[in-house]
This record gives sequence, structure tokens and C-alpha cells, in this order.
Amino acid sequence: VNSRAVTSWVGIARLFAILLSCISFSLVASTGDFGSPYGTWCMFSWCFCFAVTVLVVLLELLELYPKLPLSWDDFTSAFAMLAALMVFTSSVVFPSTFIVSPCSDGKCARQAAATAMSCLCFLAYALEVGLTRARPGDISSFLSTVPGLLKVFEAYVACLIFSLLDSFSSEAGLQWCVAVYSICFIITLLIIIFTISRCLSYLPCPLEKVLVAYNALALLMYLTAVIIWPLYSFKGQSRPNPCGRDCSWNKDLGVTFLTIFNFFAYLVDLVYSTKMVFI
Repeated sequence: VNSRAVTSWVGIARLFAILLSCISFSLVASTGDFGSPYGTWCMFSWCFCFAVTVLVVLLELLELYPKLPLSWDDFTSAFAMLAALMVFTSSVVFPSTFIVSPCSDGKCARQAAATAMSCLCFLAYALEVGLTRARPGDISSFLSTVPGLLKVFEAYVACLIFSLLDSFSSEAGLQWCVAVYSICFIITLLIIIFTISRCLSYLPCPLEKVLVAYNALALLMYLTAVIIWPLYSFKGQSRPNPCGRDCSWNKDLGVTFLTIFNFFAYLVDLVYSTKMVFI
């Protein structure tokens, strides 16, 4: 038995994440009000992160992870980053969707408590990411470095973009933007999968050079999407009144901001990847 799986700082952060995610979905389940797609997503996020974190702790506690055909450090680093992003999203989406003012009854109090626990759970996963992140000069797994963590961020933001896409088939410019999101997502996901499954040795050239070339291409592609998406989405349109949560205008605005976020993520990724090669 590896006691450090629960006594190290990383292990303690994981135990807190398990406890807080369990409290979050338990409180929401007790209200019985999570039937919408947004509520289902939040419940899935908390339950998924809880289950995988329990599995990670058990595998490390029983020292079974070396038998798995994958890079354990890469897997745990990628999962911690993904869990932080998922729980952060749930911490924003759930209260904005389900908590209404004034908050006076017991149901609302449980929803508010679940939101608070979710925020603390996000901090626990963020702490794990910070504790396991490779420091400059460290020989560590790729997905624990800044470029590796950014790969998880880029793939996750692309998934959020896909969830907001509504009507885009009528304009060639919007079709190009969707192609940009899809191509970059697929390649980024393949990089993550190849890293975790230890398949990078099959690449015909070093990973660092592949990353520089890909990040430069993805940056240029996202630059076109940053310009084209709002140009075609809001052409001749103003925000309708009323415009509810599922309003197409709001979704297009969300895609615009997420596209900008990913553009800057690929920019930072390119800078760090270039340093890995030339410095």
C-alpha cells in the first residue's frame, strides 16, 4: 500500500476534490431539480470527476497503476486539468440557471450550498494542477507542462463551442469556422491521446517541432475564425428582445468569446512550444 497516495499534498487535494464533488451532486440530487440539459451537464461533471478521482486514488493507493498501458503522470495531469475546467463550468452554469432571486426556501439554500462546494472543488483540482505542473528545467511528462495543459484547455473550449453551435449551414464563412474548430479539436485530441498512450515515439520527427508547426497553423486558422465568425453571425442582426438562455444570438456571442479564448490559448501555446525547441 502506497500511503503517499493520500498523505502527500496531491493526495490531500484529491481527497478534498472527492469530498466536495460528492457533496455537490448530493445536494443537487436532494432538490430533484436538475432535469434540463444544463442541470444534467452539471450533475455529469460532478459525478464523473468524483468517480475518476476515486479510481485514481485507489490505483495509486494499491500501486496498481504501473500495470496500466499508459503514461500515468500524463493521464493524471490531463484529468486534473479537465476536471478543473468541468467543475469551473458547472460552478458558473448551475447557479446562473437554477438559482433565482430572492433565494429564501430550503431548496434554494441547498442549491447555493452546492454551488459553494463546487467552487471549492474547482480550487482543489486547480491546486492539484499547480502541484503537479512541471517546473522549468524539470524532466517530466508532457501533459504536466504548460503546453500540455494548454492542449487540454484548447480541446475543452472546442467542446464548449460545439455545444453552442446552432445554425451555420447557410453561410460558407460560418462553415469554414466550424471546419477550423473541428480540425483543431481532432488534432489536439490526437496529441493528448498519443501522449497518454505512449505513442509519440512513432512520430517521424520530434514532438517539439510538430507542436511548433501545428500551433502556428492552428493560430492562423483561429485568427480567421475570430474575424469571420462574428462578421457572418451578426451581419445585419441586433440582439432580439427578449433573448433568453437558448437564444441563437446569445449562443453566437458565446462562440465568439470562446473563439477568442482559444486563439490566445494557441498563441501562448506557440510561444512556449517555440521556447522548448529554440531555447
